[in-house]
Amino acid sequence: MCSVGEDKKVKMEKKVMECLELSQDESEAVSRVVVPAQRPGEASIYDIFSLRGIRVDWAEPGLVVCTLKVPPRLTDRAGHLSQGAIANLVDVVGASVAYINGLPMNVSVDISISYMSKAKLDDELEITSKRLGQRGSYSGVVVLLRNKATGEVVAEGRHSMFRPAAKL
Repeated sequence: MCSVGEDKKVKMEKKVMECLELSQDESEAVSRVVVPAQRPGEASIYDIFSLRGIRVDWAEPGLVVCTLKVPPRLTDRAGHLSQGAIANLVDVVGASVAYINGLPMNVSVDISISYMSKAKLDDELEITSKRLGQRGSYSGVVVLLRNKATGEVVAEGRHSMFRPAAKL
């Protein structure tokens, strides 16, 4: 026998599945989408979506300072910069201070983010990434997202990376 709670859960799961189903027209439209293969050195559709609009204001060894005006494509339903977009910024801008041209890309080992406040659509953010240290092939960085107008910290991320040995 089903309890009332279980019955509600089954109904909710059914509603969710119905919302996720595509109509015949939607299914056909998706099947017609052509995603070209990415060539070496070209930006991927992911990079274009998530990173377009970032302006590098200052760069020196171990430090990168960027500006980003929060675009609609990176906001959640409430109109705030989404936590996923913040995590992506911590990953990418954090990795930029450990990048060395000609060497293999770093592999993320750990990312930890403290979400401190909300950034709204069109807020201008300053994103600062600073290398904390490096020991062998292991690097650690801190990334700070701050609202330029208010000075309020939106998020602080800690990102550790490892550079694999070069392929022979």
